Formats: sequence, C-alpha cells, structure tokens
Amino acid sequence: MVDKHLSTQFDSDLNSLSSRVMELGGLVESQIRQAIYSLAHFNEEAARQVLETEHRVNLMELEIDRELSSVIARRQPTARDLRLLMAISRVTANLERVGDEAERVALMVQSILRKGAAVRTLPASELGVAADLASAGLRKSLDAFARLDCDAAVAILKEDDLLDKEFDGFVRKLITYMMEDPRTISSSLDLLFVAKAIERIGDHAKNISECIIYVVKGADVRHSTMDQIESTVKSRG
Repeated sequence: MVDKHLSTQFDSDLNSLSSRVMELGGLVESQIRQAIYSLAHFNEEAARQVLETEHRVNLMELEIDRELSSVIARRQPTARDLRLLMAISRVTANLERVGDEAERVALMVQSILRKGAAVRTLPASELGVAADLASAGLRKSLDAFARLDCDAAVAILKEDDLLDKEFDGFVRKLITYMMEDPRTISSSLDLLFVAKAIERIGDHAKNISECIIYVVKGADVRHSTMDQIESTVKSRG
C-alpha cells in the first residue's frame, strides 16, 4: 500500500498505520462471523462474544486516530500521502461502524431469545445469502484497500446492488410472514433490524471501496453514479 519515501521513518509510520487498519479489519470480520453464527443458530453465547469484541473495536479506533493525528502533525504530508492518511481515517471509521452493525445483530438475537419466540419458525435463514454477500464485500474491500486496487473497488461497488436486492426481497417475505401470523410481529421486527444491519455492512464496504479511488485517483466519488465512477477510474491519472 505504501510508496517509498526519502524518510524511512515516514514509511515506517505509514506501514504501521496500514497494519493497524488491517488488524482492525480482521477483528471486525471475526465479529461479523460471530454475529452471523449467532443469528443462524440463535446462539446466546456467540451473541455475547460479539458484544464483548465491540469494546476492543472501539479502543482500536481511538488508538488509530491518535496515531494518525501524530503522523500528520509530525510529517505534514501532502498530495497522495495526505489522501492516504485521510482514507485510513475514513476506513477506520467505517470499520468501527461495521462493528456497531454486528453488535446490533447480536442484540436483536438476544431480544428474540428473551421473548421466547419459536425461533425455528422465524425466517432467519432467508438472510443467509445477504449475510454472505455483506461479509464477502467487506473482506474484498479490505483486500482491495491493502493493494489500492481501483478495478477491484469498482467491482465491489457494482456488487452492492445484489445485497440491496436481497434486502428488499427479505422485507417482502417478512411482511408476508407477519401477515400470516400476527403473533410473530415483535420478533419479526427484530429480524427486520438485523436485515438492515446486514445491508448497512454492505454500505460500509462500499464506502471503503470509494476511499481506494480517492487515494489512487485523487477524486472523491461519493454520491457519484456508477458511470461517473467508471469514467473517473479510466480517465484520471
């Protein structure tokens, strides 16, 4: 990820930050896996572990932010170096929010279990594809960020539509399920919050991909159309 500089210490600083971000990404990925497992099996212990991990995620975000501030103050970076540091800040913030979404899934699983719902009848398994898409999207975005791969970033942005379609389809099925048995409305609403959390994980993977294009191309493509993004990646140096 890091280009060579005249200052070996600056290279060391950038490599350290990059490594910390990847470490945070790995921690958040494990948190997502635990959250998905807790949902698939309505497992209280897995949900509890997700909540415990959240504290570590928050601490790491603060540590990376402090290190970023120190590097900026000491090195006063410009051009691509400054964009990279800004992107690291954005990626860190998005990873912390992914952790928040994993926590939300775990809390909803606990809520469903407390209500004593007939978990085997809830359509939680219908979220399997969406959960896999979200988890894979985050993993791909972190890999692309490590390599600053714009082509991979564009591919991830395109794949986000698949997750949105899965979310919309699940909401329709959930509405039908609640209409057929109004007694399930409370637990079904918890599942709706779970579905939204999974969809938001995909959004954060998308945000990380946009950071890659920002670093490499020097263009902020947030809120841009897919055609505009592809044109930027192809045309700008």
